Amino acid sequence: MGGRLRAPTGRYGGRSAEERQAERRRRFLDAALRLFGDTPGYRSTTVAALSQAAGLSTRQFYEEFRTLEDVLAALHLEVNGWAEQAVLAALATADGLPLAERATVLFRAYARDVTCDPRRIRIAFVEIIGVSPRLEEQRLARRARWVDLIRAEADAAVARGEAAPRDYRLAATAFIGSVNGLLHDWTAGWVDATLDEVVDELVRLLLGMLRPEGWRPGRP
Repeated sequence: MGGRLRAPTGRYGGRSAEERQAERRRRFLDAALRLFGDTPGYRSTTVAALSQAAGLSTRQFYEEFRTLEDVLAALHLEVNGWAEQAVLAALATADGLPLAERATVLFRAYARDVTCDPRRIRIAFVEIIGVSPRLEEQRLARRARWVDLIRAEADAAVARGEAAPRDYRLAATAFIGSVNGLLHDWTAGWVDATLDEVVDELVRLLLGMLRPEGWRPGRP
């Protein structure tokens, strides 16, 4: 198929074409969260099944998307966007807090958002893996944004004298892998702990990275 079908224009039922298109897109994404994030999963979902779950036609699907991969790509970005918004909103309230408290605010906001619906975890950490080079590039690019956020927090802590000065690029990358792995395993029921205990452990890991043994505030 060479491209998406052209959606109708003009007003209908008191709504503009743009409003109707946004509603259709939302219905497809909500249906994809149900099917991709639970049963049967992305690889076993068809365009017909997704359209049926959304209460729309396959023709309407092709007015919004070219392929199911496009839907998964959009959903993956959306799930990460929700988590990022939660983190940034939480950090806006954490100015002036000591490092440990600030880190707790950050990870509690992230953990609560991505674990509030197990389907979000599956989209972000399971279904996106191994689909195509394009989605692998998107996954790594989105993870790089989280790495950049951790590095920015680390650099700010260094500037405040709360962390040891160093290049945190590799450490932040390794830490993000730990965050994602632990939260995935906790959601899957493989970790016997409360979410607060998981967050506390992540904060301890971060502080250990930022404050290595023997370092004291004020030392280079």
